[in-house]
Amino acid sequence: MGVRPREGAGARGLVPFAPASGVYGPGYASTTEAPVLLLGAAHVVDLAEPIRRTLRERVLDGIAVELDPERAQALLAPEGPGRTRPRGVPLVARLWAHLQRRLGAEIGGGAAGEEMKVAASVAQDRSLPLFLIDDPIRATLTSLLTSLSVRERVTLLTGAVVGLFLPSRVVEREMDRYTEDPTEFAAELRQASPTLARVLIDDRNEHMADRLASLRARGFGRVAAVVGDAHLPGLTVALRRRGIPVEAIPFRELRAATAPSSSSS
Repeated sequence: MGVRPREGAGARGLVPFAPASGVYGPGYASTTEAPVLLLGAAHVVDLAEPIRRTLRERVLDGIAVELDPERAQALLAPEGPGRTRPRGVPLVARLWAHLQRRLGAEIGGGAAGEEMKVAASVAQDRSLPLFLIDDPIRATLTSLLTSLSVRERVTLLTGAVVGLFLPSRVVEREMDRYTEDPTEFAAELRQASPTLARVLIDDRNEHMADRLASLRARGFGRVAAVVGDAHLPGLTVALRRRGIPVEAIPFRELRAATAPSSSSS
């Protein structure tokens, strides 16, 4: 796609800032009155078309993704000698990444990170700035591994290993159950590992909300953010706590909206 992180870009984005269009959509006097649009992605299910269609159809000042500079470089930079890949990633993270790739191939028809690539592609096509709003992956993993109890560490590692050998039909059945009632899954996660839920979901929700609020303060109010579906409830609450209106389209709605649209190309 030709999208390469700029030096020192940090959480600001992968491409130079583009000026706001001055068109904010019906019913909004200014860009900062428009709600932030949250799209709930699933890392192993192909949601490329509904995400692309939604991003193309909206009036936007910018697009945000649940990535940090290191992951963005690994995922979005073109293939070639200049492309770098993360090194020194903890074993459990490598196992979960392998599991995501396997499930994406077997049940979802999607590749891990494909939704982020789609968002970056739409931003590039529309000359919109692309913002990286997630915490640095290494800092998150360090915080997680130092905070987990021994029992939680064993549970996390065991879950990653067992997941590699689970029949895809079992995972697909659980995904359908998640689609029907995401809150039940969230409750189960918090019961199994409160630390995991806090570090991987709650803390990152607050930090992503801070970054979206900062963008809004700089005039980028009409922003669409593509994040993992598990972040949608907490991120919505965090943004509204900051006085920011939100429109959220969860994974289940995007998954249902797979029919081709006449407006897509």
